[in-house]
Amino acid sequence: MFAWATRKAGSWVHLPGTPGPLNADERQTGGTGTGVYAPSYWAGYANRSGYYSRDMTHQLAGAGVLGLHAENKAMLRAFAASATAEHAYYPVWALNFDNRTYLSIDYRRPDLFVREVPAVFELVQKAEEAYRWTGDRSYLDDPVLWDFYRHATEEFVTLHDGRKDNGDRVKVAEGTGRGIFQGVASYNEQSDEPLVEAGDAIGSQYQAYRAMAALARAKGDARTATDFAHRARELHTYFNTTWSGDGSAADMVRGYTVDGRALTGWGKENSWFMPMKQIIEPGARREAYLDYVDAQAEGEGRPENVEALTYLPDTFFTNNRPDTAWKWMRRVYAQKDVQHVNTRQGTNGDYPEVSFTLIAQTVQGLMGVTPNAPARLLTTQSRLPSGMAWLAVEALRIGDSAFALKHEGAHRSTLTHTSGSAPYTWEARFAGHHDTVTVDGVARPAETRMIDGAVYTTVRVRVAPGHTATAETR
Repeated sequence: MFAWATRKAGSWVHLPGTPGPLNADERQTGGTGTGVYAPSYWAGYANRSGYYSRDMTHQLAGAGVLGLHAENKAMLRAFAASATAEHAYYPVWALNFDNRTYLSIDYRRPDLFVREVPAVFELVQKAEEAYRWTGDRSYLDDPVLWDFYRHATEEFVTLHDGRKDNGDRVKVAEGTGRGIFQGVASYNEQSDEPLVEAGDAIGSQYQAYRAMAALARAKGDARTATDFAHRARELHTYFNTTWSGDGSAADMVRGYTVDGRALTGWGKENSWFMPMKQIIEPGARREAYLDYVDAQAEGEGRPENVEALTYLPDTFFTNNRPDTAWKWMRRVYAQKDVQHVNTRQGTNGDYPEVSFTLIAQTVQGLMGVTPNAPARLLTTQSRLPSGMAWLAVEALRIGDSAFALKHEGAHRSTLTHTSGSAPYTWEARFAGHHDTVTVDGVARPAETRMIDGAVYTTVRVRVAPGHTATAETR
């Protein structure tokens, strides 16, 4: 699976300076002209000459594993530059591979282009993630990027909050309920529900606030960091006490219509994004909703397009359900040779999101890798499913270092710092409570922490370049 995904994802990368068509799509297969391609990769339909914000944000982590950091930054910056006041601070939905020309099938004029609320916030969240993968201070110091983060979490929210009264403590960004060319609240384009607020949008807004707090903290702006950490907490509290209602599973609210009706039941993206973005409070209610998502995705309401299914492994890994996440990874992979529902696209495996997300779900999901290059900190946690005895990854680049990591079951992990300019701190994390962790054969006192409702035992080890460390629980 991983070998196929890395080969396939690599085939979607463009060599900068390559000439190619602009605005190619199913209506104008040759495009409207040619341009010089910038650092970029396919993120969207393979028969179109561009990349999409929704797809690109979901592919960013897999691209990071492949070392496509220049591509990630260039594409994020291109979207950021498009989020102008003229566009009401929405980024455009899709760009050509020259990183400048808006893809014409999705853009007609400044007040008529495809736009979806969750994408605005996901771009902020993923920029913070890219900063942690690379340690590249451009994510903090580039005024185009920084202005985008600020506008996305300030002016954008204010401009697009006015239909539904959410009280005085929080603002919730809204869609129009009038279709994708007018601005929609949810990624679920298969629904005709006139949503003004949606679970995927409010969950993504919560994570954007958290990302803004982290970016501001890294930049040395303590006031902004404190402000957005507070906004994130307030939005989280509001969601759990008011917005989502008091129901559980099928009775949890996942959106509101333009006339104020609360919607429950199955909403695909506006359902599974809520636990995936961790806006649901840990506990029995979240667990019941995860059960509901899994059951609905297996049933008659299962999405027909494979790219929607690629979010399910993320949803379950994020919420400590590795067996269910692995089940959905295998389901996605098993469909790679099946014809995509859009026949012009080719097979499911030719949809770029499939390969990129399988890479990320292997490294971030199964291997539990959380990078923090600016702090020279690498956190790992085995999330191997039942029946998987071990898993290893090599040549994993974080900042200016490279690592090899192996998990043996849930109780033994080995990290090699194969190259780099300075030591890293390795935080080895194990599920459950353990009094000690054995590091290189020596028992050490361990720290027990509650993280997002789950108990973990952690130990920190300094690993210099060229050295290996092993941590295990007994």
